[in-house]
Amino acid sequence: MSEFSGKTVLITGALGTLGTAQTEAFGRAGARLVLLDRPGDQRGLGRASEVGKRLGIEARYVGQDLSDLKASEAAVRSLADEAGGIDVLVSNAALIINKPFEEFSIDEYEEQLRVNAAATFALVRAVAPGMKAKREGRIINFCSVTLNGRWEGYVPYVASKGAMLGLTKSLARELGPFNIRVNAVSPGAVVSEAENRVFADRLQQYNDWILENQCLKQRIQPEDVAELVLFLASDRSRMITGQNYAVDGGW
Repeated sequence: MSEFSGKTVLITGALGTLGTAQTEAFGRAGARLVLLDRPGDQRGLGRASEVGKRLGIEARYVGQDLSDLKASEAAVRSLADEAGGIDVLVSNAALIINKPFEEFSIDEYEEQLRVNAAATFALVRAVAPGMKAKREGRIINFCSVTLNGRWEGYVPYVASKGAMLGLTKSLARELGPFNIRVNAVSPGAVVSEAENRVFADRLQQYNDWILENQCLKQRIQPEDVAELVLFLASDRSRMITGQNYAVDGGW
């Protein structure tokens, strides 16, 4: 399959569970990959090299602290110039912490809003000029099932995802005349490294709660989300923009 042959796809949070599945999906579809995650993560270069060799595609890793908005914009603008433009931006990176809202500091709240939402604004500023020049582009932002209001202990995270939804809707309107489509994906409780970390002391209890609340009584896998991302980035969804799609097993 070479649906994305000749296209450059930038994935943030590329080393996480969701980012890894998206890397595989786009790589199998023939895309040139730019994998962005936190600086200093030793897995990055090895991951890009392994995926590139195994799938026969171009893949590079970039370490960037997304909480530094100006530096992130500058770095991605430079990447876009080098690549001849970014065709698809998947804004997947996010911080998530679970505890009562009184225990969050102002700094923690601000950091989650910066990484989870404001960074996307900065990155879109970086990639939009090239997309406008080509009169084509795809931006997929990540929201969350937590916006349904049934989750406790995630106030900064949920606030950031609400901001991401507003950003998606407004960017779709402004960029639509340039044939740039902007959509959001709201994953449910995906089996992931993050849930193992956050719920390490009560993982079985958490798993049981998820299955009790979902309509579908099986856990969501990262590949389930990656398939939707691939669809939204493809020409198969050419008249879809400004939407938020849930992959949540039914809540």
